Amino acid sequence: MLKSMFSCMLILSLLVGLFIAGPTFQQAKAGTSSSAGLIQIVDADWWPMFHHDLTHVGYSMSTAPSTNQTLWNYTTGNGVDSSPAVANGVVYVGSQDHKVYAINATTSKQVWNYTTGGVVFSSPSVANGVVYIGSEDDRVYALNATTGKIDWGYTTGGPVWSSPAVANGIVFVGSCDDKVYALNATTSKLVWNYTTGYAVYSSPAVANGTLFVGSCDDKVYALNATTGKLAWSYTTGGWVFSSPAVYSGIVYIGSDDDKVYALNATTGKLAWSYTTGGWVYSSPSVANGVVFVGSLGDKVYALNATTGTKIWNSTTSIGPESSPAVADGIVFVGSDNDKVYALNATTGKLVWNYATGNGVVSSPAVVNGTVYVGSDDDRVYAFGPSTKVPEFSSCLILPVFMVASLVAALVLKKKRNDTISD
Repeated sequence: MLKSMFSCMLILSLLVGLFIAGPTFQQAKAGTSSSAGLIQIVDADWWPMFHHDLTHVGYSMSTAPSTNQTLWNYTTGNGVDSSPAVANGVVYVGSQDHKVYAINATTSKQVWNYTTGGVVFSSPSVANGVVYIGSEDDRVYALNATTGKIDWGYTTGGPVWSSPAVANGIVFVGSCDDKVYALNATTSKLVWNYTTGYAVYSSPAVANGTLFVGSCDDKVYALNATTGKLAWSYTTGGWVFSSPAVYSGIVYIGSDDDKVYALNATTGKLAWSYTTGGWVYSSPSVANGVVFVGSLGDKVYALNATTGTKIWNSTTSIGPESSPAVADGIVFVGSDNDKVYALNATTGKLVWNYATGNGVVSSPAVVNGTVYVGSDDDRVYAFGPSTKVPEFSSCLILPVFMVASLVAALVLKKKRNDTISD
């Protein structure tokens, strides 16, 4: 009863305040807060593919949760190493139970699932109402984003761990048959393929008409996105399982030789390299001139994007294979010690962590203030502030009547004052 009365009084106070003060609502830009207004309107955000967009910088303009409050978790039939994509209020993700899932981003209710012929490590890419994803059954799938019905399947010569990128009507994806494929997004017809020296687990990034991708032949490749012709390649000292991020004309990528590389996107020339304490499976994210990346040396690093100088590192107990996501001044990353971490992007200090039931290889997606990530405990998690609205229905009539009466009284008073003035 007291709670109900307090709610009524709160509503009344807000309504009266709005009337007296006048309209003070202000639309805030995405990722900012509005101190002038009572309501913040944040632009709708999206994360439709691995590491956010075609450049794979892993950065979102979304707000982000400052606590580990769990909104929901959804249980699949096996571990979730695939990284979620979020588009139009739906979370899309693959699972080791051979399925691709579409989950309502707000309620966690399943929209649909589709069973492939193998484990799904690949992360979805959503474009023009279609979900593109690879599977260990050697196929790339195009599924209707609304219904889950298959549009087409394309068979490569090996398992597809790589996550597709879709640009200008073309699906770009790597395969363990040592090839990079370019497929017509509507028909699945082969546009071109390019043969590297070994399996391609890396997920292609696309920028300025060029495709960038790593290969387990120890190389990073730049290919013409239209023709597949080689622009340049750069040889590292180990497998390149990591996926590239392209930022301000530089390609950032990790390697099993324990290094992070910064390469000129036009020429492939080395700008700098930084040696971590272990293999770098993690894919770099880049935000505000800083590169964030995990290493199997048990650390997450923040490096100056121009010079490669270390800004900070943070220990996660067991090195992350997960690729960081950055939003609202926080770096989100999973770790093999069964936790999801939120780190201050400026200092590296822990903001919060959350213990799942197994390792977290999946890379987080941050959309509209919520972090979505998979875990090898067979679940997909959503972290964020509660959006539940208190139930005021039982007490709305009184405050509305009182405000209406107040308005009428003020109007009559104004008319009386006007009459006296005349």
